[in-house]
Amino acid sequence: MLDPISRIRRFNRAVTSAVGALDTSFLGRGRPLGAARVLNAIGHGREDVAEIRDYLGLDSGLMSRLLRSLEDEGMIETSPHEEDARRRVVRLTRAGRREFNAYEALSNAQAEALLARHSQKDALLAAMDMIGSALGQSRTKLSEMSPRSDEARYCLGEYYAELGRRFKQGFDVKLSRDPDAKDMVRPRGIFIVAMSDSLPIGCVGLKGTDHGYAEIKRLWVSPAARGLGLGRRLMEAAESAARELGISVLRLDTNSALPEAGQLYRRTGWSEIPRFNDDPYPDLFFEKHL
Repeated sequence: MLDPISRIRRFNRAVTSAVGALDTSFLGRGRPLGAARVLNAIGHGREDVAEIRDYLGLDSGLMSRLLRSLEDEGMIETSPHEEDARRRVVRLTRAGRREFNAYEALSNAQAEALLARHSQKDALLAAMDMIGSALGQSRTKLSEMSPRSDEARYCLGEYYAELGRRFKQGFDVKLSRDPDAKDMVRPRGIFIVAMSDSLPIGCVGLKGTDHGYAEIKRLWVSPAARGLGLGRRLMEAAESAARELGISVLRLDTNSALPEAGQLYRRTGWSEIPRFNDDPYPDLFFEKHL
């Protein structure tokens, strides 16, 4: 049996080979992976040079060399930031946009070919999601979004589906005290989504009420991102937003079929209280004074 370190190193070698990380011509387009990744980041809407450098984890010297090589090819144009001359922004030229589109098509084809070689596609994708969440942990961003956004709807759909699997009686959102979206936008509340690159992997809502307190609602973390402290981060972000909105008392409800949720609340200063609503699903109720 291989030890854990050997298994990780085997995985690293397999990925390096599969994605062509060592090729001098990544995906046959005439430039190495580093330059292709910079082009990809710009093509997906990142314009601030410092932001791109941080996103890709590059040092300043390497970033400058990669930008210079792309400029020499006529793929990009750089200019000073309109509001801060110390910062630079970068955009694709028409040729750069064509090259970005070519990379997108080739990368999609490469991904489709990998999936076609495996008989358990869902298991393979779940494993990739877990690895991606672990490797990208430091880059996971918490963003305030509309609860009606596509990202929020995806998270809520996954949340409802999980409750349906874990509750003995199943879960029907129409029977639950589902918060109105208007109660989870400023100035009454907020909705926060955790994004790992382009994948939503968690959410939490702060629901304003007219009863002297606000409620934490719809805390969910993707199975692929559990064990990384994301649930605590989301809760801390919601509590911070509550303070900013002048809210001093928070309440929440949960179900004993979700023991990890109850453990998180108890560890982070929440106290159990009597039932405060008529929702048929929860059997545990908590409160926290900020």
